[in-house]
Amino acid sequence: MAQAYDKGDGDGSGGTGPGARLRRLGRRLRHDRGVWRRGIVLAVIAVLLALVMLLHAQIPNTIGNLGSLTETFLPWLGVFLPVLLILALVRKSATALVALLIPTIVWFSVFGGLLTDKQAGGGDLTVATHNVNADNPDPTGTAKDVAASGAQVVALEELTAGALPTYEKALAAKYPYHSVQGTVGLWSKYPLSATRPVDIKLGWTRAMRSTVATPEGKVAVYVAHMPSVRVKLDSGFTASQRDKSANALGEAIGDEPLGKVVLLGDLNGTMNDRALTAVTSQLRSTQGAAGSGFGFSWPAAFPMARIDQIMVKGVEPVSSWTLPETGSDHLPIAARLAV
Repeated sequence: MAQAYDKGDGDGSGGTGPGARLRRLGRRLRHDRGVWRRGIVLAVIAVLLALVMLLHAQIPNTIGNLGSLTETFLPWLGVFLPVLLILALVRKSATALVALLIPTIVWFSVFGGLLTDKQAGGGDLTVATHNVNADNPDPTGTAKDVAASGAQVVALEELTAGALPTYEKALAAKYPYHSVQGTVGLWSKYPLSATRPVDIKLGWTRAMRSTVATPEGKVAVYVAHMPSVRVKLDSGFTASQRDKSANALGEAIGDEPLGKVVLLGDLNGTMNDRALTAVTSQLRSTQGAAGSGFGFSWPAAFPMARIDQIMVKGVEPVSSWTLPETGSDHLPIAARLAV
């Protein structure tokens, strides 16, 4: 006796294949208006998140420097994407899921390029920079760790009078040329000339400039330690002095006669921070051009932002990376350049 069965290819009501399941889902979405009505708040949050990422430059700094604070941690807005996705799935909200596509696309368009590995071989000059921390308990070990990077040129920031002789002794064997200006210093395997402090409007020296005579030609190397920023309950993200210093540094770099320029240091700001525009508009980040990942450098215990920078003009970044943790609260960073 023949047994009747449903192939599921009639009106689409039966069957268990992928096509049948999609048809049933489509009917459910058409008839169950709840999946579109639920999650409106989540959808609004998703759209607002996208707007913040797109229009962060329009967030005013007049109230607690909110704009700069947002830009400092801008990549971390991506953390909200999986959170919103889970909430949208729990709520079974089609509206929230569709809206979530907007900030997801924006985040990947802005930061997706940093997730790829752009490092390459080659290059002829390795540079490194490290805020060694004035309270570093192991300056000798820190100096040796940075020197182990193989860099021909090393910049150190936050040097103290008490620790300076230790750094000089630890680095002397590998770097025959060095100069210290205030609290920043430059160590090099190649001769230095035209070395001078750079006035960044602080009243004491925290920036310098020197010509490094590499085998491939002269390079102007700047070392800078921008003033620290603070997050205070009563005044928000306070960075006015840092901003003034950044403008002064940008002016000095703009007046540089050499075409090949390298900036090393702790800028206390990210490449997204509008307050550093005077500098970032002239130079490009080695991490952004030739790094892998975000290259966060601070705080060392759990890096959340790249406020230590290697930036260049007139030379080609080949690779860029962070170095292992030392006794400082910052991670050292390094880059390989084609001069």
